[in-house]
Amino acid sequence: MSGAAAKLLDLLFPPKCVFCGKILPAGAKHLCPVCQRQLPWLEGAAAEQKGEFFSLCVSPLRYQDKVRDSIRRYKFQGRRGYHKAYGMLVAQCVKDHLAGKYDLITWVPLSDKRKKERGYDQAFLLASAAALELGDVAVESLRKGRDTAAQSGLEGEAERRANVLGAYTPVDPELVAGKRVLLIDDVVTTGSTLSECARTLRSMGAAEVLCATLARAR
Repeated sequence: MSGAAAKLLDLLFPPKCVFCGKILPAGAKHLCPVCQRQLPWLEGAAAEQKGEFFSLCVSPLRYQDKVRDSIRRYKFQGRRGYHKAYGMLVAQCVKDHLAGKYDLITWVPLSDKRKKERGYDQAFLLASAAALELGDVAVESLRKGRDTAAQSGLEGEAERRANVLGAYTPVDPELVAGKRVLLIDDVVTTGSTLSECARTLRSMGAAEVLCATLARAR
């Protein structure tokens, strides 16, 4: 797209903050200055958590208020364009915490049924945008072989773990064998989904699994 065409689009459809929806001032990218200051950022050790089958998961934001509302619009109201802003934030978090610690980037896939209903796989878009910011590409390593109930609708950790057990299948074990894999998703709550994906990746021969999400719910 030419510079003139881009400027015309900005005049007709001015870019808005992905978190609060306000029109962005000149020079701002994806986030308005107020959200840049006031979002529930996670920094340092607070941005990190350990889990089963994965060594570390990093997240730049807490899943609450504007962040939660924005992600829900992204997943359930067709705001797929948010993936560029999200990818930028996840990529920066990866640079801050996981630079040089991974060999391959992948994502937590949706089932075919859920992808058809939604029209897109939000984790794939997020991972692709983050990988682009990191000068890399996201590659498919897993498929979700069966549709499962939404994790957000389940109560305890045991119920969440049982819900996703065996749901993911390998795509190309040779691709991940011996590699340190960076697994990307939108939100981590109990870590059950990431753990199940990481378990599958480890069974494929991955040397290590690290994770990054846009937000953390706990």
